Amino acid sequence: MGLATVIENEAHFQTEMANAGTKLVVVDFTATWCPPCQRIAPFFEQLPAKFPRAVFLKVDVSRCADTATAQGISAMPTFIFYRNRTKIDQLQGADPTSLENKVRQYYGTDEAGDDDNTVAGHMDLATFITKSECECLNEADNHPMAHCLTSAGGYLASDCDEQLIINISFNQLVKLHSLKIKGPSDKGPKNVKIFINQPRTLDFDQASGNMSVQDLEFSPSDLEGNPVPLKFVKFQSVQNIQLFIKDNQSGGDVTQIDHLAFYGSPISTTNMGEFKRVAGKKGESH
Repeated sequence: MGLATVIENEAHFQTEMANAGTKLVVVDFTATWCPPCQRIAPFFEQLPAKFPRAVFLKVDVSRCADTATAQGISAMPTFIFYRNRTKIDQLQGADPTSLENKVRQYYGTDEAGDDDNTVAGHMDLATFITKSECECLNEADNHPMAHCLTSAGGYLASDCDEQLIINISFNQLVKLHSLKIKGPSDKGPKNVKIFINQPRTLDFDQASGNMSVQDLEFSPSDLEGNPVPLKFVKFQSVQNIQLFIKDNQSGGDVTQIDHLAFYGSPISTTNMGEFKRVAGKKGESH
C-alpha cells in the first residue's frame, strides 16, 4: 500500500492514466541495468506516502518499449509529470531533491484537494499561475491580489474605488473551462469583462473601451464559490487572462474577492528536443 504502480504494458499505462483523472501523475521511466535508476528507486517509492493525492507509476523501458517510445524517452531515469493525460513537465537524472521539488510544485495545496467546487474533467490551474508575472490595478496595499489566489485566508480588496483589473499569467498555454470568484454577497464583483493574451496589462480606459472575449454578470449565488462556465471554444489557447471588474453587488466603493480560481487543462508544449542524451553510457542519465 502506498507504493508506486508497476506498469505491465501500454494498455496498462493508458488505463492508469485514464483512471487518474485530473490528479497529478508522476511516471518514473527506469531500467534494471541503469545504476542511477536503482539509486533513486527507494526514494521514489517513498513519494506516494508523502503525496497521497498524486499517482506514481514505474515504467521499465525494456519491458514497455512501446510506452517509452511513445513518450519520447531517450535517457534514464526520466520522470514525466502529467495532469489530465497531458504532459506538463519532465526531469532527467537521479536527483532526489529536484524530483521532490517538482512533485511539490505541481501537487497543489491541501485546500485545493479538499475543494468541493471542482469541475468534472478539469483541474484547478493554480499550480500553473506564474505569480511573479501577475498584476492587479487598484488593489489595496493591505489586501493584495496574492491573498485571493489561495483559499487559505485573506482577500483582495479594491483601493480608490470599486473597480479592479486583474492580470493572471500562466507558465504555459492552457485551455480555460470556467472560473470561480468567491466573495461577499454585497462587496463581491458583479459585472466582469474578460480579455486574453494581451501583451501588457490594460489600463482602465482600455478595459472600458476595448472589445472583450466574454462578459459575465455574477449573482450573489455565483459568489458562494460556484464555478461559472466560460465560452470554452474561445479559451482554447490562453497564456494570460485579464479580468476587468466594473462594479460590485451593492454599488459600494470597495470590491472584495476572497478566492479566485481557474479551471481547465494545460496544453502539452513539451519540446522533444529537450530529451538530450547526457554524457556516459548511451541511454543512461547521471
